[in-house]
Amino acid sequence: MLQMRMTLYLGAVVYGMAAETPKIRVTGDVYRNMRNPYMLKDYYRFRTIQMIKDNEIYGSSPPDIFVGRIGWPQVYVGPLVPPQLGDTSMLGTPEMWVNKTIPEIVEMRSLLIRGMHRTSVKNADNGRVEEMIKEMALSEKYSNVDVKLKHAPTGAISFSENSQPFGPGAPLESMSIENNNSDTRLEAAYEDDAMGASAAMLELYEKGVEVSKIQRALAAGTLGRKGRRVFVPTRWSITAADDTISKAKLKAIKEYSPIDAVRIYENYSLDNRWIIMMVPGSWEYESMEAWYPNTTWNMNSKDIDLGASYEPFDGRKTYAEIGGCYYAARLAVSERLEALKGQAKVIILREVHSGYIMPVGVWNVREHVREALRTQPKVFSNLNEAVAYAASKLEIPIPVWMRNGKLLKRLFYQKVLSSYRF
Repeated sequence: MLQMRMTLYLGAVVYGMAAETPKIRVTGDVYRNMRNPYMLKDYYRFRTIQMIKDNEIYGSSPPDIFVGRIGWPQVYVGPLVPPQLGDTSMLGTPEMWVNKTIPEIVEMRSLLIRGMHRTSVKNADNGRVEEMIKEMALSEKYSNVDVKLKHAPTGAISFSENSQPFGPGAPLESMSIENNNSDTRLEAAYEDDAMGASAAMLELYEKGVEVSKIQRALAAGTLGRKGRRVFVPTRWSITAADDTISKAKLKAIKEYSPIDAVRIYENYSLDNRWIIMMVPGSWEYESMEAWYPNTTWNMNSKDIDLGASYEPFDGRKTYAEIGGCYYAARLAVSERLEALKGQAKVIILREVHSGYIMPVGVWNVREHVREALRTQPKVFSNLNEAVAYAASKLEIPIPVWMRNGKLLKRLFYQKVLSSYRF
């Protein structure tokens, strides 16, 4: 019965939309409060499709692009374009989404229609569409893009814990760009084809370019030495930027003296609870995630799924078990330690509760850990007090975290043993 009522309501809303202009924004409280991810996705997908006529979209891209990974090295590249004109930069800038709800994020990103052009990753410097993808990635602000698709957009809204969601898509027939003004910082990195991609990412970061723009530039094949530039699947480019920048920062951080007290930073966003603990000592890092039932990576279990990834002072050699979130959080942590001019052993405890009804991208981790680290920390004279405080803020008991990780358990029991004299 609930499904029928929602379907009838949806039909009434869409029927009302048909007579409106493409700029309409439906933000009914029913849908803002929906906890069913399938209804939420279907509603906004249907709304977006209703705004498109004749398989042609003329709109202002934030700018944003998407490079797929399926079929690599033959992949789909293309623009993400909304059926709206004006300043749409919010749609493509995750750094601006910290205070947004999941329905608001879905509403924004579902507007971005994906045009799909099949090409080789090695063709970043060849082809008209490929050239326009690079132009968009180098743009300073939104670009007006005219996209013609081979048929009406199809498919569900794409969601991933690694990359931002976007709307339905279709094969690209043609595209053109207007009012494209390049970001001079990105343009300089593109023109310098003697500089490697890693060095270019670091230089752009030091110049104040947002991480999301650096990731986009890498994905579009605009960074790197001549003859070695390639399209990089979006989800890979995101982690590559987080990993590269944080590694560079950690190289300097490891030369600093340890911080002088235990610090705890915390945040509560999108039904995620975050505790970031910094303990005096040489660099070590562990990020732990607890996914409650009915969340993205734990839909069919009644038990909490807890995972962890760790690195010692010298770093890790393999890809983190918990994926791109590990590197995104590490970037945020390295920024804070750099500002403190100190090093520490860092433990992140993340509880993902049932309100996190769908993944919205690894930016969620980077930006919300950043947000936590911008707050005034709780400072403790010893680890026991800090652990007790962390326990008061989390649902999962500390012994459970210890059983599933390495660093917190080792630090805690070393502290206990050190209190005895032998």
